Amino acid sequence: LSEDRTVVTAGTCLGLMLVGYALRLDAEARGTGFRLLAQERAARVAEAESAALAERARIAREIHDVLAHSLSAQLVHLEAARLLIERGESDERILERVVLARGMAREGLAETRQALSALRGEMAQVGDFLREVAESQGAAIEVSGVPRQLPAEAGLAVRRVVQEALTNVRKHAPGAAVRVRFAYLDDAVELEVRDGGARRPAGELASTGSGYGLLGMRERAELLGGALEAGPAEPGQEGFVVRLRVPA
Repeated sequence: LSEDRTVVTAGTCLGLMLVGYALRLDAEARGTGFRLLAQERAARVAEAESAALAERARIAREIHDVLAHSLSAQLVHLEAARLLIERGESDERILERVVLARGMAREGLAETRQALSALRGEMAQVGDFLREVAESQGAAIEVSGVPRQLPAEAGLAVRRVVQEALTNVRKHAPGAAVRVRFAYLDDAVELEVRDGGARRPAGELASTGSGYGLLGMRERAELLGGALEAGPAEPGQEGFVVRLRVPA
């Protein structure tokens, strides 16, 4: 009988130990689960904050580029107006330049709205934009490939590069014939802006602006995994060529 009691007692103790061990494991598992849940929540909060900061940086960069282009173009016309005043030119010619500068200011506001729309995915296809810009500047335009909606950053890069390139033509190669080529490729897009060389001296307007426009565009292209080249045309040809390629 005593042996039976010993066995029962030992079994009870062992059972209690197992129950206690199981309860401890359950408590530890719950504690680990709560910690993992807290870490997951913290990671989600950090990810949301990082995405918000990235979006703010993207918008800030885009607004910066818009303002840099717009103000540079306005400066070209205002500097021309100053030179006309110093030379005693007619009021009509001076007024023409001031009106052009005002137009560039309006375009800058419109481009800012366009940039915000593009970041929201609400902008028209790049090919249509290029045709409009080329026609407004008297440039020839050629678009090839199957049109498609581009990612916001790629589309904005194309827009900024063509605007910067055309502004540089007005400053450094006044009167030059300009050709714009744009191609939709399988996994990228390519833009080329080529001028045929200045038909008259650039004058003092060539020194206006910061000179960092194409450098900024090159940095933008590299951030997107693309490349931008800018330099004199091939040997034996006159003018300047800007080429952009970005994945899209």
